[in-house]
Amino acid sequence: MNAPATIPLSRVADIVGATNVITEPSALAAYIVDGLAPQIAARPASAQEVSELVKFAAAEKLAVIPTGARTKLGIGMPPARYDLAIDMTRLDRVISYDPGDLTLSVEPGIPLAHLAEVLAEHNQFLPLDVPFSDRATVGGTLASGIDSPLRQAYGTARDFVLGMEFISGNGALTKSGGRVVKNVSGYDLHKLFLGSIGSLGVITRINFKTFPLPRASATFLASFADATAAANFNSLIQKSSLRCQSVEILSPKAAEILDAPTNEGWSVTVSIAGNDAVITRAHRELETMARSAAPNSLRNFVRLDTAAEKFLSLAIREFPATAATNRAVVAKLSCLPDSIASLCQQTSSIADKHSIPAAHIFHGVGVGYCALLTQGNSAAQLKECSQQLLALGGTNNISASIPCCSFELKRELSVWGPPREDFILYQRVKRAFDAHNIFAPGRFVGGL
Repeated sequence: MNAPATIPLSRVADIVGATNVITEPSALAAYIVDGLAPQIAARPASAQEVSELVKFAAAEKLAVIPTGARTKLGIGMPPARYDLAIDMTRLDRVISYDPGDLTLSVEPGIPLAHLAEVLAEHNQFLPLDVPFSDRATVGGTLASGIDSPLRQAYGTARDFVLGMEFISGNGALTKSGGRVVKNVSGYDLHKLFLGSIGSLGVITRINFKTFPLPRASATFLASFADATAAANFNSLIQKSSLRCQSVEILSPKAAEILDAPTNEGWSVTVSIAGNDAVITRAHRELETMARSAAPNSLRNFVRLDTAAEKFLSLAIREFPATAATNRAVVAKLSCLPDSIASLCQQTSSIADKHSIPAAHIFHGVGVGYCALLTQGNSAAQLKECSQQLLALGGTNNISASIPCCSFELKRELSVWGPPREDFILYQRVKRAFDAHNIFAPGRFVGGL
């Protein structure tokens, strides 16, 4: 529950200015997290103002949730307390950018769409191809830990975030990592912030390695009779010398939701970047691998035209958002690439047992989503099905969580799955960064 004491409005106004303090209930509704609204939202314009807000919150024992464009506030458990929202959207500058050195430093409130425009002027980009990209901010994207299909080629944000500045629980401005690609000094403490949903501190600056924009690309789509054949095709791709931008495995239900240009079973989309010679070679090798993936299983193999390629890429990127908008329960799963077919069969079996349609999308590296498409199912059915999906985590190198579901379901289960053996380390990290337990209390793993 929120603290009963009223926050001194004048103190917050002194820090960020009266025009950047939000107290009207109708406006605060935009900051609600799982049914809980803050008493005040403050919009700082500098790291110093963020620091002063955090010091104030620590002194008053106020619970703080940092926010950006608020596209992913539904991730995590309901907060135990929520008094002050720190809206970071005014910290939206490009601090420094050296195209020649492929390095970039930005404030967390900069929208991904705007940053993409800045980088494109120099034929560069960041591989943060995530849901809500038209509205999401850089800081919120990193804090949410949401996934990108481009991890096939570029890895996750852990691989191209060079450093950060952040405000810890005592209000101190702290730095981790560096601003150049070959930085080797210090500990990579900033990596702890990726996916921490604001539970450790407030990010105030991020340093990135940037990448050249591909000059040309092509997307190929292969359709198979079953999940095993599709997974076999993916395994051949992963073991080949082809450097793919993305590889996505789609179940028939997912293809239907995405309006993908196929209706022939399980599909695999493969995106390749390069010149004409590279794309021609990839076309030839991919078709050969598709035909050898499983005898008599290949139903179709095509190269998509430019319009279909763009449409399908966008639809795949937005799949978790689309499913969540339709009130589906979205489970995030990961396994070894060779276990994708088995995991899809396990999750499908669980969903079928409860008469709940399920749609699957898996990146070729073994991370994906299973959306439970609720159609009048009872709360008890949904709870039991979700619990069984979460129970897969920790077995056979599988991890499982539920980033998207209703607040009502969150009250019935832990969306982070069963406790892990290393949970004591999570607790120690939380205490080290947030000794007063003011940042997003209760939202992270194990109620941290």
